[in-house]
Amino acid sequence: MKYDVVALGELLIDFTIDGKSNQGNNTYEANPGGAPCNVLAMLNKMNKKTAFIGKVGNDAFGQILKKTIDDVGIDSKGLMFDEHVNTTLAFVNIDENGERSFSFYRNPGADMMLTEEEVDFEIIKNAKIFHFGTLSMTHEKVRIATKMAIDEAKKRNILISFDPNLRPLLWEDLNLAREQIDFGCSVCDILKIEDEEAKFLTNCDNIEEAVEILKNKYNIKIILLTAGSKGSTAYYKDLVVKQEAYLQSNTIDTTGAGDTFCGSCLGYIIENDIDNLNEEKIKDMISFASAAASIVTTKKGAICSMPERREIVDLIDVSRNAIHQF
Repeated sequence: MKYDVVALGELLIDFTIDGKSNQGNNTYEANPGGAPCNVLAMLNKMNKKTAFIGKVGNDAFGQILKKTIDDVGIDSKGLMFDEHVNTTLAFVNIDENGERSFSFYRNPGADMMLTEEEVDFEIIKNAKIFHFGTLSMTHEKVRIATKMAIDEAKKRNILISFDPNLRPLLWEDLNLAREQIDFGCSVCDILKIEDEEAKFLTNCDNIEEAVEILKNKYNIKIILLTAGSKGSTAYYKDLVVKQEAYLQSNTIDTTGAGDTFCGSCLGYIIENDIDNLNEEKIKDMISFASAAASIVTTKKGAICSMPERREIVDLIDVSRNAIHQF
């Protein structure tokens, strides 16, 4: 089968606060999560064919995750089950602005146990884009598997998409994290990166200077820089295209917003030649992606909360009409 995007990485359960019990204790909702499948779920909403490569535990959570990605249309033939290590869990605490902090149960977690022998290279061979992040590079075994998958994609001239998705708590050494983000940037064609990640990688607190370092050091076709409520910027050849965030008054959870943005952009790139984009096309792309990301923040979880194309277009239209009234 041919795929538009194949992603490799973590698939886990995000436990998000869902109120208080009668005893006054926090109650949590178990939401399927993991950045790569968030990206793929958005792509499926754009009618793209997707597949996932990764590993979960052969436990109740692992079975829930397989059913979830099957239900949203992500091909799960590359999903492995570990008989000895449990599915990775993340507890997500959310402040009054919907911003997150994480605690992980992953020492070890099944996602980091994926080996190169378990990677289905036939899936990668049939992709237009291969997408990955750094959670599949925190430990040696899965790091080797990830790099073998990247090598396969490179050999076949498949576009490489990379989102660092830095989670400092998951790294024993942040210098190793920086090394792996550096590696990802060195092999990717499409880089989706948060402003703080760009500053971390370049050791530069000025974001404009940090981006210049990225552009000069790596051979990246397009850099998609996100900055939460401050909006996003695309850097393509000599173009710099900015987009304000679509702010929502009812934001409750920003989990997956960046992944939604990334998935939306990848969907647009599949429909348009990455080597022949222009300012108008890029503006359309990041406007659509920003609106999609905004909608996701009004819902809990991510994989099961991706917006329909019609919702996204409607939000853009409403925003444009509001601007024209002033």
